[in-house]
Amino acid sequence: MSLPPFHHAFPVDDLAAARRFYGELLGCPEGRSADHWIDFDLHGHQIVAHLAPEQARRRSTNPVDGEEVPVPHFGLVLSMDEWKRLAERLKVADVDFVIEPTVRFEGQPGEQATMFLLDPAGNALEFKAMADPAKLFAKN
Repeated sequence: MSLPPFHHAFPVDDLAAARRFYGELLGCPEGRSADHWIDFDLHGHQIVAHLAPEQARRRSTNPVDGEEVPVPHFGLVLSMDEWKRLAERLKVADVDFVIEPTVRFEGQPGEQATMFLLDPAGNALEFKAMADPAKLFAKN
C-alpha cells in the first residue's frame, strides 16, 4: 500500500533545539528552512517546526489503557523492529519519556508497542508498532 506523504506543522519556541531533536536525535533529514520554520522528513512525511513561542507547550491528557496520553500528539506507526531500535536509541540518549516504551491492549486486536516523549518545545510524539500491522484500525 502506497500512502501520500502527510504534512504536519507545529509550534516550537527554539528552532536550534528543534533542529537538534528532530534532525540529530530522531534522524529526520532537514529540508527547506527560513528564519521562522524548518521542514523535516519524518519517514517520508513532511513535518514543519514553526517558531511560535506563544503556542508551544499547550496540551492536556486523556486516559488510554491506564495511562494519561498527551493531547495533542503526533508520530508514526513503525514496524516492530524499527520501533525497538528507536526505543533503544532514545533510552541510550537518556530521553525523559512521558510514557515509557510499553505494550498496551495486550491480547486484543489493537495490541501495540508504544512510547510517548516530548520535543524541547513540549510537543508530544508517539511512536508505535502494531503486534499485527493488519489490525491498525481493527475494532475490539
